[in-house]
Amino acid sequence: MRALETIAAAAEVHGLVVHGAFDLHDDERRGELAGAASVALLGLADRRGWAAFTASPEAVDGAADPLDRWSRRVVDRLAAELGARALYPFEGPPYWPFQRWARRAAPMYVSPLGLLIHEEDGLWRGYRGALAFAERLAAPPIEAATSPCETCRARPCLSACPVGAFTDAGYDVAACAAHLSDPAGRDCMERGCLARRACPVGAKHTQEPHEAAFHMQAFLAAHRPA
Repeated sequence: MRALETIAAAAEVHGLVVHGAFDLHDDERRGELAGAASVALLGLADRRGWAAFTASPEAVDGAADPLDRWSRRVVDRLAAELGARALYPFEGPPYWPFQRWARRAAPMYVSPLGLLIHEEDGLWRGYRGALAFAERLAAPPIEAATSPCETCRARPCLSACPVGAFTDAGYDVAACAAHLSDPAGRDCMERGCLARRACPVGAKHTQEPHEAAFHMQAFLAAHRPA
């Protein structure tokens, strides 16, 4: 049984971090996951991971989807090193259920924004890939905990959005994209979503402006109003 620490050490070399692991159920071990026993989730190692990406050929070659292409290259290499199968959240359809997997791999909860929240990382956990292993991983059990949102009375995330895109009815993607397309949305475009930044949990993991702007531009390109 392989220790998660061994995988984490290998991932760190590539600017990645392991965001937990979980065992597959018997009925999941079919198709492309036939023969797999456990899955480990991978994300950027905060600013170190972002620096690894921005120093890469993909970041400056001008081709589409630079972060996805970088992720594929480094995760494929890591998978080869560790004898695992690489999986990606941007492959599909059909898409791998990374959001469901995240809640099986670590104490993650659905926030009022609809994004998953972690008690230490807040709303800032993202997933660049996963590794499926034929052997079971020696992952520590997830300790029972309570969502940090349960004790947050102010819930500033819900009032921070300039266009009220987050409501009980869900996330108004069109309103958000329209705001980002307007000069009034410059703060969100250049520094990241105001609602996400308003959450006090995991504030130290808030993205630097250049990283936030990259992700916001990618979002707007996919949802720009007609």
